[in-house]
Amino acid sequence: LLTLPASVRIYVAAEPVDLRNGFDGLAVATRRIIRENPLSGHLFVYTNRRANRLKILLWEPSGYLLVYKRLERGRFHLPRAPRPGARHVEMESTELALMMEGIDLRGAKRREKWIPGENVLARSTRM
Repeated sequence: LLTLPASVRIYVAAEPVDLRNGFDGLAVATRRIIRENPLSGHLFVYTNRRANRLKILLWEPSGYLLVYKRLERGRFHLPRAPRPGARHVEMESTELALMMEGIDLRGAKRREKWIPGENVLARSTRM
């Protein structure tokens, strides 16, 4: 799909959105649902009620970019439920790529993230 720098975050709305909305309607949804600035350069992902279509909104220096995907079979699934009170899920680009292929990641086992400079001994005491 897209090669994204590590600084780009990906937000997926946990509730369906009317995908007849274009650039401006999804920008409003970004402020209302995800509570982020649509001009931030992050990716904002929305699905329809049947979860077989999604749109990704991205601001570039020259204007908005809109990606639209329709699954011919199956549904898009969030990789995990949103935190209590949250209306969106944040994910990694690899998760988004798999989600866009219709792969359900809800049962996937994730390894603990490696953080550069983190002391291995300190991490082993937390477990």
